[in-house]
Amino acid sequence: MSDLAFDALLCDLDNVIRFYDLGEVNRQEQAAGLPSGTTMEIAFAPERDLPLLLGRISRAQWAASIADALATKVPAQQAAALASAFAHAPSRADRQVVELIRRVRRSVPVVLVTNATVWLDDDLAQLGLTDLADHVVNSSRVHIAKPDAEIYKIAAEHAGVPAHRCAFVDDSQTNVDAARRAGMTAVLYRDISDLRHLVAPIMDEVDPSLV
Repeated sequence: MSDLAFDALLCDLDNVIRFYDLGEVNRQEQAAGLPSGTTMEIAFAPERDLPLLLGRISRAQWAASIADALATKVPAQQAAALASAFAHAPSRADRQVVELIRRVRRSVPVVLVTNATVWLDDDLAQLGLTDLADHVVNSSRVHIAKPDAEIYKIAAEHAGVPAHRCAFVDDSQTNVDAARRAGMTAVLYRDISDLRHLVAPIMDEVDPSLV
């Protein structure tokens, strides 16, 4: 057994490491007279979002389903433009979080555990994050999504350590609670200070200035 506080870091991707820029979507919503967030609410409705995250539909099919729902509110051309803008929204990586995770990885394996799409590998390449983690457990590839208990089991197996020796961070309380039920040490992410606090016990070994 390691003397470290944990032997693997399992980390969510979206709203922890990766953040989307929805400025163009917001602009188009305003122009169409729609409340801000309408497209997101439609896109992430379970009947559209879950098939995407389980790898059952393509980006084009997802966008088409968003456009169909929006077409009940705005003309079809505007609906299609909004759906495309949302489905292709640009993203950025939080460089402070990325650097912190890279430093954690010097001590323990890092596994990304994300409800994501089949084009995630391309997204990670564009963001320069293909080497951020030792493994990526992508819901659309394993066909299981958080908070299903099985995805946490898969992530721990990829990390090569028992679940109770894994630390987990996610911006969803539901996903955090599921990780705790799986036996993991789990923290809700609100900003980088939450991640810093989680990894502090092992960062003393790496770089005390980060804690």
